Amino acid sequence: MCGITGMMYFDGRPVTEASLHAMMNVIRHRGPDDAGTWTDPGIGLGFRRLSIIDLKEGHQPLCNEDESVWIVFNGEIYNYQPLRERLLAQGHRFRTHTDTEVIVHLYEEYGEDCVQHLRGMFGFVIWDRNRRKLFGARDHFGIKPFYYTHDGSRLMFASEIKSILAVEGFDRRLSEESLLQYLTFQYVPEPNTMFEGIRKLPPAHTITVTFDGSVKLKRYWDPMFAPEQRPFADMVEELRARLKDSVIHHMHSDVERGCFLSSGIDSTAIAAHMRAIEPIRTFSVGFEGPNNETIIAKETAAALGTQHHAKIITERDFFDAVPKAVWHQDEPVADPSAIALYHVSQLAREHVTVVLSGEGADELFGGYRIYREPLALRPLAWLPLPLKRMLHQAAKLLPGGMTGRNYLLRATTPLEERFLGNAKLLGEEAKAKLVQCDPRLLAGYTDPWAIAGQYYAKTRQQDPVTRMQYIDMNLWMPGDILMKADKMTMAHSLELRVPFLDKELFELARVIPAEYRLGGGTTKYIFRKAMEGIIPDFILNRPKLGFPVPLRDWLKGARGIELLEQIRGSGIDGILRMAEIERMLQLHRNGQGDYSRMLWAVYIFALWHSTYLQEAKGYGTERSATGF
Repeated sequence: MCGITGMMYFDGRPVTEASLHAMMNVIRHRGPDDAGTWTDPGIGLGFRRLSIIDLKEGHQPLCNEDESVWIVFNGEIYNYQPLRERLLAQGHRFRTHTDTEVIVHLYEEYGEDCVQHLRGMFGFVIWDRNRRKLFGARDHFGIKPFYYTHDGSRLMFASEIKSILAVEGFDRRLSEESLLQYLTFQYVPEPNTMFEGIRKLPPAHTITVTFDGSVKLKRYWDPMFAPEQRPFADMVEELRARLKDSVIHHMHSDVERGCFLSSGIDSTAIAAHMRAIEPIRTFSVGFEGPNNETIIAKETAAALGTQHHAKIITERDFFDAVPKAVWHQDEPVADPSAIALYHVSQLAREHVTVVLSGEGADELFGGYRIYREPLALRPLAWLPLPLKRMLHQAAKLLPGGMTGRNYLLRATTPLEERFLGNAKLLGEEAKAKLVQCDPRLLAGYTDPWAIAGQYYAKTRQQDPVTRMQYIDMNLWMPGDILMKADKMTMAHSLELRVPFLDKELFELARVIPAEYRLGGGTTKYIFRKAMEGIIPDFILNRPKLGFPVPLRDWLKGARGIELLEQIRGSGIDGILRMAEIERMLQLHRNGQGDYSRMLWAVYIFALWHSTYLQEAKGYGTERSATGF
């Protein structure tokens, strides 16, 4: 895994080596093994390398035979070997055995359609000397990051935002709209970031830039579900075969690899398939208490026969890592499990360079409990819309906390108005109390429901469960799951691979009917049936826990007061209302409600603001050198 950077001046002025090195040095953690630059009039490419495949020949930037096509590439292409054979047969000549050079020759052969042939995770940029254009792409699911900014004079791109911020003269400013979205979603939805003017290239998109300043984005793939009625047993067998094939492809590397292992079915399935191929190491972390994941993970590892490594994260361990995690994430993500992921990545890097993990299974196969809600609401789903509206108004008049009131409200609210994805934090009224600016007066502000609405509009003919999964595939998964997965592993120069997010496996997942996903009174029903005989029985039907961080209890004690003092000193008092933050903490400490998620979101934003805006003068490579 690697880090890419670069710059393009539209007037053709030279890109300085100093600028490229500033961009590269601040992401050294993404590629500690090697570095390289290349410049041409108006264009400069920079690269940091973590050596995984073809350790001797993988130096970048890399070019074709006549040096007319140059590339910087972050990721892994799992089908590069058959692609290479095909390209050789078509007359292409190779100087290395890397997957990077395969992309170069694919571009020569197919142009911008080269992305259609790739199976893997990637963020790359190609400079086409003959056509005088820059072409970039991000993988199908958004596993690897791609940030960019452009104005009237230049374009800059990078694997991490901090590379762009490292360029002298870049004006870093808070995006107020992104803050408002963050307070709803707990992350900033694509394509925006928390920085005004810096954007994410969305998953499954390409970007083409020319010297006239033209910047064009194009979507080349859509993770659209299209359920089909096929025999259940046939789909079970095909699912087994496709997952096995994906794990085999994801294990290809020239360095040692291992697997994250929690107490759930997803990571256990990956570890079981890996162990069937070779001896492996597995890694888990947990917290003291009744939901300590390391206990079950240790039993699972013993059943699978892996060499297991585990760590208990103390409260102090957890909070000591938060500032480092915030720096690595570039923008705030209010998911406390990111800190657990930071720790398990640190543990794994002591032993291996590549890990496989179970991200994506819930989105593909219907693994979140909220996906069962449409089934629970079926008794009232048949009611005509006017009657639903009347019942909804009547339910609102019932006393708060009355049994059945919330059920009636949910059942009489259209799906498009009740589900924003897995992480809805604050509604518009709550945000108006917390934020100094009035969201309704903010120019260009997009209501969060409108953001989800663009995906709902594409799935009108689908069943409710499938529509919910599509929302999460486009919002929650790239915004939270994959963002923290990339940043927390790369913080330790560890490459993470996610076999569930394989386009060949998705081609099956997309056609599985909802009743196969949520049958048998459980989630991921078909996946559980497919894993029978492959993973231990005591794991097959365990409920999903995630990383159960004991944040609620921690914030009731002295830690809550400590966090409040850090928030006060972060410089956000002109952005968020301190009185409202203090009120939430007081209610939480008094046991008058659980405000832990909201307080955590504010705290992460405060640390981000302190790190990237308030202390911007001291930001840069010297901070990176301290371990951040």
